[in-house]
Amino acid sequence: MDNKKAALFQQREDATMIRRLFGRKGLNPARIIATLLLAVAASSAGAQEALGIADNAPDRHIVVPGDTLWGIAGKFIKEPWRWPEIWRLNKEQLKNPHRIFPGDVIVLVKGDDGNPQLKIAKPLKLQPKQYTENIQSEIPTIPQSAIEPFLTQPLIVEPEGLENEARIIATQEERVYLGNGDKAFVVNMREPAEMWHVYRPGIPLKDPQTQEVLGHEAFYLGNARLIQPGDPAMVEMQGLKQEVGRFDRLMPATRPPLITYAPRKPDFNIEARLISIYGGVGSGGRNSVISISRGVRDGLDVGHVLALYRNEQRYEHRNEKGEREQVFVPAQRYGLVFIFRVFERVSYALVMESAVPLSLSDILRTP
Repeated sequence: MDNKKAALFQQREDATMIRRLFGRKGLNPARIIATLLLAVAASSAGAQEALGIADNAPDRHIVVPGDTLWGIAGKFIKEPWRWPEIWRLNKEQLKNPHRIFPGDVIVLVKGDDGNPQLKIAKPLKLQPKQYTENIQSEIPTIPQSAIEPFLTQPLIVEPEGLENEARIIATQEERVYLGNGDKAFVVNMREPAEMWHVYRPGIPLKDPQTQEVLGHEAFYLGNARLIQPGDPAMVEMQGLKQEVGRFDRLMPATRPPLITYAPRKPDFNIEARLISIYGGVGSGGRNSVISISRGVRDGLDVGHVLALYRNEQRYEHRNEKGEREQVFVPAQRYGLVFIFRVFERVSYALVMESAVPLSLSDILRTP
């Protein structure tokens, strides 16, 4: 069965399921509408297996500051996460894709095989002598501003590592809490870094299936500057978002790396659970940062793209005879996420597409 026939068959199956649901009594209309939206999203995803050109795709695009590789691809193709295909990147280039800068001209051409291809034309430099460092900033894969705090701050701490990290043991003048400019004494500062992040270990992140503790999500409090090395060392609080106290932890501050990894699906089948939506909210959507229950030990890497699925659901109601019946709704695909930071057992992902709001019961799979 070819892709078009398979898509039509799936659409008929979805339509049959929806007719049956609307024919039942006692079902929640909101749930039926959500199921309808998910079915449409799933059918659309299945119908776009072939790389398709976006509607009204331009012949060219001039790169400007604020562009992303994902966003540029979205102007040309229907599934932006597949832009390595239209750029014709090989496996060696996936972790170091094209370096694209503001002023570059991206053109859509026909490749030697007759299929569409993107290329960089001659860069547009209106003022060569004033081509500043800012203009030459490389274009990132995804919105850097949305994920920058999650690249620099120690947001996932391994359970066994908590006791060995630098921590505050005493405060200036025995104050209970510290503010900006206050000083504190810290032990276990083993690295010669000048700037440090201050955080407080948060609630444990558990695998929804096994209940295993995968890590602790740290709560970022602010920064501290080393002013006197030693053990204990002395630090000064800077840029605090909340008050700091004894036993709060510190980790060296690092410059955020530019995410240039090309999006790609894993070479293996994987299934993960959505553990949390950052900020403690119960639902989210596009541009939300989420943590998932798989990491380095499971083969995940920066750049991997996973599909979001609404978990399978069963609805119970009474039929016309008064008998209890169950309606089973299989898992439905409704979005995509980009893995941008991986830990041993947990990963952070940015939600790039979402047809419906996220839910903590959702699952993620290889697209």
